[in-house]
Amino acid sequence: METINPATGERLKTFDAWNDQQLEMALASAATAGPAWQVTPFVERARLFRRAAAELRDNTAHYAGIITLEMGKVIREARAEIEKCAWGCEFYADHAEIFLRDEVIPTDASASYVSYPPLGAVLAIMPWNFPFWQVFRFAAPALMAGNVALLKHASNVPQCALAIEEIFHQAGFPAGVFQTLMISATRAEKLIADPRIHAVTLTGSEAAGRKVAAAAGAALKKSVLELGGSDAFIVLADADLEQAVDSAIASRFLNCGQSCIAAKRLILVEPVAEAFIEQFTCKAQALRLGDPTQEETRLGPMARADLRDQLHQQVADSVAAGASLALHGGPAAGPGFFYEPAVLDQVRPGMRAYEEELFGPVAIVIRARDEEDALRIANDNCYGLGATVFTRDVKKGERLARRIQSGSSFVNGMVKSDPRLPFGGIKASGYGRELSVHGIREFVNAKTIWIK
Repeated sequence: METINPATGERLKTFDAWNDQQLEMALASAATAGPAWQVTPFVERARLFRRAAAELRDNTAHYAGIITLEMGKVIREARAEIEKCAWGCEFYADHAEIFLRDEVIPTDASASYVSYPPLGAVLAIMPWNFPFWQVFRFAAPALMAGNVALLKHASNVPQCALAIEEIFHQAGFPAGVFQTLMISATRAEKLIADPRIHAVTLTGSEAAGRKVAAAAGAALKKSVLELGGSDAFIVLADADLEQAVDSAIASRFLNCGQSCIAAKRLILVEPVAEAFIEQFTCKAQALRLGDPTQEETRLGPMARADLRDQLHQQVADSVAAGASLALHGGPAAGPGFFYEPAVLDQVRPGMRAYEEELFGPVAIVIRARDEEDALRIANDNCYGLGATVFTRDVKKGERLARRIQSGSSFVNGMVKSDPRLPFGGIKASGYGRELSVHGIREFVNAKTIWIK
């Protein structure tokens, strides 16, 4: 586990992986903390989460700086990520008790209801692209429900992982309630099988999801998976083109394009395709690429060199198969893992850009004959995370949004996560939900109580 600055390629710090004894101590600590935390009143858990929110806001510059240092997110986006984490903490502090109150169901009993006790210890295997938000969007509901949490974070953001544990410590959470495990991914399968782990959640690649799902299934443990996405961004003939282009730029290039819910497939109905592409490529070309610590920078580096190389190969292979570059982009000269924004046009089935997720600042254009063809193309994909429809006819957009195979569909706005709304996917994008009432009920036992 090491910190490599993506803007320079410089190795800054290396961390030794834990040995078996260190991991055992963490598991024992979680097992010890669990029973007391389960019976801690909601009001006390909420008080601690409000303190965590205050810690995040009081030290935004510090925590945002760690994000930018380790994975290259531009600093203003990193600050926004910290604010979103604070919001998530406060949301569940305000709503967890309501979400998990007993649900009375009249039957032939004197009293019958459903209660929602916690499962126990939840193992979270989290990615690097939103290194704070991904953790807090699992931890806030899981801990507010009375579970304890063990975090196995991505190996390229170890300082983020340790900083998050420190936030819980500074907020006053009891020892063992939230712990960062400094272990490699290869140890996760054995860890899932440990009887002190009661559930597992993963945000990551489809390949990682299959391994975690298999391990959890073998151990008969609950799992939630939020995996890859190749979100459709449909622009109909009657769309407000300026609004659609601006939203597509924001969605595709947020976090240097390294987002599961980015607008990866721009599905354009033919009457607006040329005008959209012209405006989109012009704005994409104008994005300022550079030092992610500077306020004026719009695109920072990609997080790792291997990810940049993989993206560029996907683009090259698609061009070789007949796609055209409306905006060339590509690896930038000089140090760091920078990639100039690119736009691939004339993308068709069989090309890597059509079939795979492109995780970086590359937009792909697929042309559709009409709205029914656009819907067919949107659903002609193994993923099903988010989708967007742009049209001035809101009712038509809503009808189309309901027919797209995805965990969420947005009309005239970019896909985003929100603590108030459930978040997750279908098909190869995973299963289960995070956030909202649905997220907090993933890691509880819907338990029937019947009294005569």
